[in-house]
Amino acid sequence: MNWITNFVRPKINSMLGRREMPDNLWIKDPETGEMVFHKDLEENQFVIPASGYHMKISARERLKFFFDGGKYEVLENPKVVQDPLKFRDEKRYVDRLKDAKSKTSLEDAILSAQGAIDGLPVVVTVQDFAFMGGSLGMAAGEALIHAFETARQRKRPLILFAASGGARMQEGILSLMQLPRSTVGVDRLKEAGLPYIVVLTNPTTGGVTASYAMLGDVHIAEPGALIGFAGPRVIEQTIREKLPDGFQRAEYLMEHGMVDMVVSRLEMKKTVANLLKLLLKVPEKTNALQPEILPPAVTSGETRPRA
Repeated sequence: MNWITNFVRPKINSMLGRREMPDNLWIKDPETGEMVFHKDLEENQFVIPASGYHMKISARERLKFFFDGGKYEVLENPKVVQDPLKFRDEKRYVDRLKDAKSKTSLEDAILSAQGAIDGLPVVVTVQDFAFMGGSLGMAAGEALIHAFETARQRKRPLILFAASGGARMQEGILSLMQLPRSTVGVDRLKEAGLPYIVVLTNPTTGGVTASYAMLGDVHIAEPGALIGFAGPRVIEQTIREKLPDGFQRAEYLMEHGMVDMVVSRLEMKKTVANLLKLLLKVPEKTNALQPEILPPAVTSGETRPRA
């Protein structure tokens, strides 16, 4: 027992009125090394004020920042069989799922909700990279398709915030099957004449980029987001050449026609709302669609679906 650490120091701190500082009180800018006060960063939607660097955020934080007044109603994801292949590597797949659920408080990598942005009723689907790298498995695939069908049935546009490392290897071919299935969901939404806007966040890679994440009517990217199929290191090792500076970053892809625009998170809601008004031909001074398809009233913050 270290009596100086466990007894003497706490006694001195209590006598001098010192308090333990939280570990996350200050956050370091990955680009410049600048220390930013956590509360200031949160108020700025986790965009570093000086450098404009976009920190990763959780699915719930993104929904809170995006919807009017932070109000939204969560869509319940369909239930699927867990660990259909009884997969195990260094750790059992069921244990990895358990850890990811505990870490993120999510059932899987997809969180969908309905609400309004600038008065327009929409469905929003967010991939959370913190849940096993936002990988696409059966549960995420079913959640995506459910979101597309909900948007189609309720005649609402769908906005997807993509963040993924690709297909989930622990589910093998069953994971890859979700790519064409989700593509069908996109087609059905477009056949109904409803807009589908994709926001590519850091990172969006693998099969997700090769399917529904690149099928939007408009593709928006957050600044500095890594977007591509294979990673830069894999490409360099394959072609044995040095890649250009900024290769596969949002700004590079916009210059080469892969994305339509690069928009700061701080301007994302306004930009998407303006695009939807153009696509839906909403009159300039009208901030809502017909009353019959307005979203149901919800309380402040997240709500669960009605029975």
